[in-house]
Amino acid sequence: MAARANNNGVPSTGGKKNRWKEGPLWLRIVWIVLLFSVTIVVVALAVSLYFGGPNESKLINKDKYQAVFLTNGQVYFGKLKSINNKYMDLRSIYYLNINQQIQPNQNGDSNNQQASITLVKLGCELHGPIDQMVINRDQVTFWENLKDDGQVAKAIEKWLDENPDGIKCQTAQSNTNNTNNTNNTNATNNENQ
Repeated sequence: MAARANNNGVPSTGGKKNRWKEGPLWLRIVWIVLLFSVTIVVVALAVSLYFGGPNESKLINKDKYQAVFLTNGQVYFGKLKSINNKYMDLRSIYYLNINQQIQPNQNGDSNNQQASITLVKLGCELHGPIDQMVINRDQVTFWENLKDDGQVAKAIEKWLDENPDGIKCQTAQSNTNNTNNTNNTNATNNENQ
């Protein structure tokens, strides 16, 4: 179907008027500027959300220890060196070891049992890790700075006082289930004993 020419010699679109070309020039310019401005704002917002955002690393108190809570329930304590949207770098690492008696006591009373909680310095485990942990951010529920007067921070300071030369791993034994008691510090509520 061929386009018909209207009275001005301009091809017609079959009776439909092209409103864009009929309006005043200043209105067309305003629309173009408005669309361009909205596009710039949307692109700037997307870029700032992707690259910008709050810098979580600024929230790390470098003078204190941090607790990092993982999605599997494990908690690690140490010094966060850096955080970004992909990973966290934790150093000087400690974790809690909870030993609970499996068998009931001699009286047969299993309700009166208490768990033994110890703070363990990372490094003497079977796989021999170095004192650095790079944690995937997808595995972190949250993290927090620790107070100096909290039980964990006090237990870490006590461990450091008792082990001024750092961690000393015992040689491998035939029973790998033995724990290295020299690297554990009691982190129970009985700190005054």
